[in-house]
Amino acid sequence: MAFLSESVFESRRAAMTTMMAEEGLDALLFTTPDFFQYATNFNLDVQPWERPVAAVVPREAEPFVLLNELSSHHWRMASERRQLWVEDAGFYEEHVSTSNANRRVTEWSSILADTLRAHGLATARIGADSKSALLGKVSETLPDLAIEPHTAELRVLRWRKHPEELALMRAASELSDWAQDRYRENIRPGRLVQELDAAMHALIFEEAAKRFPGEQLEVRGYTLTGPASASPHGSGAITGLRIEEGHGLVNIIIPRLNGMVIENERTYFCGEPSAEQAALYDCALASNEAAIAAMVTGNSVRAIEDAARGVIEAGGFGAHIRHRTGHGIGLLGHEFPEDMAFNDRPLEEGEVYSAEPGIYVYGLGGFRVDDTVVIGETPEILTKAPKDPASIILPV
Repeated sequence: MAFLSESVFESRRAAMTTMMAEEGLDALLFTTPDFFQYATNFNLDVQPWERPVAAVVPREAEPFVLLNELSSHHWRMASERRQLWVEDAGFYEEHVSTSNANRRVTEWSSILADTLRAHGLATARIGADSKSALLGKVSETLPDLAIEPHTAELRVLRWRKHPEELALMRAASELSDWAQDRYRENIRPGRLVQELDAAMHALIFEEAAKRFPGEQLEVRGYTLTGPASASPHGSGAITGLRIEEGHGLVNIIIPRLNGMVIENERTYFCGEPSAEQAALYDCALASNEAAIAAMVTGNSVRAIEDAARGVIEAGGFGAHIRHRTGHGIGLLGHEFPEDMAFNDRPLEEGEVYSAEPGIYVYGLGGFRVDDTVVIGETPEILTKAPKDPASIILPV
């Protein structure tokens, strides 16, 4: 594995250029972390609401960025390992300086306006990934400049994944499957949930150091157990919670490798499940498999939701659905489209979705199986951790 190469940027640049031509734009402007990474291959290390950034991709010139001084060494390190797709970088200061009073964070809009002017874009029509007061002030400084939000059009560019993106997602999925194996080995009655998750994170990072040395891995992982798992994201009061015999557990592993995210979630039982728990799990698993079967090129996006929901409703558990079947996934854990359950457009080859229908019974628990799947004539399931009933019932 490695960070995404220049060939990915060339593919994205071609898509951006086509979009600019169709929309009559002279450049694209990115100010959010995910789109900034999309345009530069740089994993942003600041929050833009606090330390604003801008990446600009002109239609007929080389891209450039404006960053906070805090990112300067991070940017240099990424440049030295030949990760970056942009060479032209400017920085502004956020500390009191006598040498660069005109490059302070309080003057960010003016600095960006000057940067756009220096690159011949003072009278341009620019499409942005978002709209903000700071960008509005740029337009005040450059009255002949038009900065327009084109969020929906830009999101389309991220639907289909480049082969290198898919390779990263496969590698992250393999690591997550390894991690699910470790969870199965370590779940037992009496164990603190937070201690278990911390121990598993340590194992994951040790394994990742062998697989991906010198690369960037971030992991979100947590366990929901017993009645608390009836809330898809937990009860909000996990400290001190212990696993008990008879609990069902929803285990969530979400790695982000070199900017690409996958999800891998499994339901386990600490000891033999009750007849009710077993029936709920069987229905959740069948629903997951129905969703995956619908992830075929040319089907509508909503066909995924319709297939999964149909199984749960036929099983008599429709009243216990609390969320849509899944979502797009890629640079973000929740990618576009966000209206999956109501979207009639045809699925395209190379899109990636989560298949995570869930059933949630208050007072008993949640039952959810989540796979990351690539759309194709035959869906490609990236996450392969066992989910058959025999594998998810753990001895006590």
